[in-house]
Amino acid sequence: MKIFTIGNRKVGENKPTFIIAELSANHMKNYDLTVKTLKAAKEAGADAFKVTTEKPETLTIDCDNEYFQIKGGTLWDGKTLYELYCETWMPWEWQEDLKKIASELDIIFFSTPYDKTAVDFLEKLNVPAYKIASFEITDIPLIEYVASKKKPILISTGIAELNDIVEAINACKRMGNEQIAILKCTSAYPTPLEELNLNTITDLKEKFDVIVGLSDHSREFSVPIIAVAIGAKIVERHFILDRKLGGPDAEFSMEPKEFKTMVREIRNTEKALGKITYSLTVLIKQNRMFARSLFIIRNVKKGEVITEDNIKSIRPGQGLHPKHLKGVLGKKFKKDAEKGTPLSWNLID
Repeated sequence: MKIFTIGNRKVGENKPTFIIAELSANHMKNYDLTVKTLKAAKEAGADAFKVTTEKPETLTIDCDNEYFQIKGGTLWDGKTLYELYCETWMPWEWQEDLKKIASELDIIFFSTPYDKTAVDFLEKLNVPAYKIASFEITDIPLIEYVASKKKPILISTGIAELNDIVEAINACKRMGNEQIAILKCTSAYPTPLEELNLNTITDLKEKFDVIVGLSDHSREFSVPIIAVAIGAKIVERHFILDRKLGGPDAEFSMEPKEFKTMVREIRNTEKALGKITYSLTVLIKQNRMFARSLFIIRNVKKGEVITEDNIKSIRPGQGLHPKHLKGVLGKKFKKDAEKGTPLSWNLID
């Protein structure tokens, strides 16, 4: 059974879904807004609040030639990579305070590092887990360095082909770290429903024997609920106080009321999924009385032959099991009995 611990939460099989509110760029370079967003995530039911730890220069270079221009129909077309990351990165000096506030609120704080300096910084903060972003799944040296810290590592598959996932998992295992979760992700922002391919979640679990989850960029809160129903044990969604704030990620981020609805429905789904069992609950046992059983359907006398004219399989269920019908036909009644009497062995000669 695959289970690991993040902070004070057990994550994995037979454990509650680990629900992550992803801040990403929704801090808007405003510390007070970020604190409010963290508190709102807790109130909305998130188990964890995840940020990113990067600087523009750790992601790319300041260059505007064709290779660094964003194009192709994204939300960010017309900018260079460096210009985008100048908007999205969070000041590192905030993160220690945010982690303290999160601890006071009993919500887990962790991050996505984008290079070794970010990992070293986060190690000083003693974060309990790491996330590998979709576009870093091919950065095997970074994955090895993160995995070497021997903490749970959540890896998004947004741009990954199957071999990329294999290599990322093998990189973790080479470093002696098997606390691995693979998050099905589609790097399209927002993600069209027809590109989600959630059935891959089940296949990832079977192929790699790891904890699986979903990092979702769709507009629908129903998508994570479906994912949980087919085996996802981690759900990550972008979180924003108000989409009217704008910003690079606003269009595919959830507001607090939406996030709270998603959390509620995930928890309801977990209740409904329950466990594999064929035993009856007290409630079902009470209702079993309305099942069919063998009853006497007209007044009979001692010595009368039992036939389908005087007994029948009907509701309720206090008589002999219907499987005994053929076995009792042709036998005789041991005593008189009235119509509506449950058939029992002590009435049969």
